[in-house]
Amino acid sequence: MSEKNEQKHESLIHYANGPSLEEINNTVDVPANANFFKTLLAYSGPGALVAVGYMDPGNWVTSIAGGAQFKYKLLTVILISSLIAMLLQYMSAKLGIVTGKDLAQLTRENTSKTGGFFLWIITELAIMATDIAEIIGSAIALKLLFHIPVLLGIIITAFDVLLLLLLMKLGFRKIEAIVACLIFVILAVFTYEVVLAQPQLGPMVQGFIPDPVILQNQSMLYLSLGIVGATVMPHNLYLHSSISQARKYDRHDKASVKRAVRFSTWDSNIQLTLAFIVNTLLLLLGAALFYGTNSDLGRFVDLYNALQDPKIAGAVASPILSTLFAIALLASGQNSTITGTLSGQIVMEGFVHMKMKLWARRVITRLLSIIPVIIFAVVFNGNEAKIEELLTFSQVFLSIALPFSIFPLIKYSSDKGLMSDFKNNTAVKYLGYLIAIILTILNIWLIYTTIFPGA
Repeated sequence: MSEKNEQKHESLIHYANGPSLEEINNTVDVPANANFFKTLLAYSGPGALVAVGYMDPGNWVTSIAGGAQFKYKLLTVILISSLIAMLLQYMSAKLGIVTGKDLAQLTRENTSKTGGFFLWIITELAIMATDIAEIIGSAIALKLLFHIPVLLGIIITAFDVLLLLLLMKLGFRKIEAIVACLIFVILAVFTYEVVLAQPQLGPMVQGFIPDPVILQNQSMLYLSLGIVGATVMPHNLYLHSSISQARKYDRHDKASVKRAVRFSTWDSNIQLTLAFIVNTLLLLLGAALFYGTNSDLGRFVDLYNALQDPKIAGAVASPILSTLFAIALLASGQNSTITGTLSGQIVMEGFVHMKMKLWARRVITRLLSIIPVIIFAVVFNGNEAKIEELLTFSQVFLSIALPFSIFPLIKYSSDKGLMSDFKNNTAVKYLGYLIAIILTILNIWLIYTTIFPGA
């Protein structure tokens, strides 16, 4: 390697237009002639990183509040949201596997340099918004578990970059495994709490059947819009189209590509089913423990306190339940640390062809995200209620970014020139566009009601 190339290689930032996430692309071995379950195990992992976005701390309060206010009626909304997520993530994984490029790369190829830069900024804001939710969730979890002041907890979260750097040295497969373990921690915690809460089985099953009253009751409709509109995270579509390429499959053999698409879809659907179960458990917890109590469950601290208050949670109230809730909140926050950084690297490389050292990428992203949270913490003297209001407003950026990712995803995954025989069929294509239009309308409504709450 020449001296000039060595300097370029060692620099903090350089421009590149190679494979998506080059350091993990085509690095995970898969068996050639193994049975179904061994092959599925080899392809399992990317779905777990994607599923994290569907059980984000920002969605927890909404799901529990849905149960607390309307009992089991909004279970059907969670089910529909999960099915939408499965369809879009299937398109995303398939796009990456078949084309060998991620959604950011393909979008950049079909836009001008200025357009690519604009889309990069929009997507970076969405990733920062996700990071803000992780910071707030982790900081509050640290206070609930260890009585660490919120401001100090926010600063502590800045050092989770060290955790990510350690994981990257262990290899991408290890990252997938750790994320999957954290998901199972969250699943186990809420399964245990719901079993203790003893929800009513009959009404629960009935809750999965669509009820016209959801459209007729304004409060119920508004909360439903919140659940559906916040379901699809823009960064997940970029993330999945990239990490689905981590497996070693023959990029030029149609049968090998078909096999990769098939098992990646299985992986995605299984993990998103777990996310659906977690969100269902959250709503069941709210319904079984808090329905009819008129409790204020708008914040993480409210939920923590309610789970150990016999006047609200009844006979099952226990400090153990509250502690488990805080542990699950911390696990969810750390999962977002990993996926947010990877997503940021994908969109930076894809949209502006800029490659940055992973540690630098993480430090810059975290510092940009942590500044507004620290400002809120200082101005409001560590008041959790005010800090969590920032979490609500951060979701606005996710809503703004969604159309810029979802419409290109459907367009490119339906393009025969790009996808050949793997393109979306007509029914899937138009169903995707219908979903995209509905989600966009819902998110516009959420933005409006967030900015003008009295309207």
